[in-house]
Amino acid sequence: MMNQPKLALGIVWVLVLIAGCGRGPQSTTRVSTPADAAGPPMVKADGAADPCTIALTPHEGTSRADEAIIRLQQASRQSQQPMAYLERLGWAFVAKARSSFDPGFYTLAEQCALCMASKQPDSAEALLLHGHVLNQLHRFREGETLARQLVAQRGLSYDYGLLGDALMEQGKIDDAVAAYDHMLQQKPSPQGYIRAAHVRWLTGDLPGAIQLMRMATNGFRDPEASAWSHVRLTLYELQAGQVQQATNRIAATIDAWPDYAPALAVHGRLLLAEGEPHNAIAPLKRAVALNPLPESQWLLIEALHAVDRTDEAKAVEQTLMQRGVADDRRTLALYLATTGRDPGLAVQLAQAEFKVREDVLTLDALAWALRAAGKYQEARAVNARAMKAGTRDARLFYHAGVIAAAVGEHEEASHWFARATAERQMLLPSERAQLIKAAAAIL
Repeated sequence: MMNQPKLALGIVWVLVLIAGCGRGPQSTTRVSTPADAAGPPMVKADGAADPCTIALTPHEGTSRADEAIIRLQQASRQSQQPMAYLERLGWAFVAKARSSFDPGFYTLAEQCALCMASKQPDSAEALLLHGHVLNQLHRFREGETLARQLVAQRGLSYDYGLLGDALMEQGKIDDAVAAYDHMLQQKPSPQGYIRAAHVRWLTGDLPGAIQLMRMATNGFRDPEASAWSHVRLTLYELQAGQVQQATNRIAATIDAWPDYAPALAVHGRLLLAEGEPHNAIAPLKRAVALNPLPESQWLLIEALHAVDRTDEAKAVEQTLMQRGVADDRRTLALYLATTGRDPGLAVQLAQAEFKVREDVLTLDALAWALRAAGKYQEARAVNARAMKAGTRDARLFYHAGVIAAAVGEHEEASHWFARATAERQMLLPSERAQLIKAAAAIL
């Protein structure tokens, strides 16, 4: 196991704002763009659409978030010095993207950043906004470039946070740790504690992850960020076998935010873990309706199959297959490899995702896809890389066991199967069944 990364002081061991985890990318709400407006958009001299025009294209909506966007657009148009309004507008678009699960708002936030840069090329505020959007859109290498520029230019807490996010998603764990060390030395914060919790989980320290995530849940002012931290903590508690705490936490989160798709999805997952697929269907259907991500669709398919509602499961699977490539290549690759539907496509999707992200979970997806395609030695090599961080995850253990068994390493396979079995509540029902069969086959 790789040594635990260490950070200064005993403040926290920091890492990663889980860029996009459970939040996007597919939209559920249509965003108006200049193409929807009357008349053509203003263009720059080089023929490209003007980012200021795009950002200030009149927005519609009646929610508080929509009204804030409309006010900030009006103020930006009317002000002789619009930079501050444009910055606030950009972050308002980010908030709208997070709450609506519509990535189109990230695109509009990016246009705000580009508009700001056109007015003030050295704007650190524009760099921070733009870098955040790039990370959310999984353009991590571009995000790293901007973050390094920002750190060199200004070097504030959130600048280092931005850099750490981009580095972590590319699998550059030690460099990300260094960036987050700078972040937390300057300003301990809930955002830092979330990163700390994730790195503890990533490197196998589940108790540490729980402790730090509990610190994070007490500090957020933003309701959506608070809800997300409770959702993540619910999963940690479930993994630790703290089922009643997890159940109470997710129930309270849903009570506070009834239509928060990540909370509904985790509620369904918890019910599946408890052997209650009938009860899991309703929250999972609602989660999929609000934000049809492949991960939630897969959970719903599992619940429907478990109660013999096969036709409904097939309908959800059809949607997953149609939209999964655009929505979440990594999860679709895992689904295809797990179900044996199309191993070749699974490999293609995982390889495409690996070009963008080289983190532990993407390595695992690639190894699993290669195994499904019968490329056992390649799968073995990639899996070895995935396991180096020491991540404590039942799915990773199960995959490692199957791959080890495929190359004749039965003793090693037995070790990984035992570890997966110890945390089998984190596996889907079909994975638990496959784990039992795989473990029995090497006895």
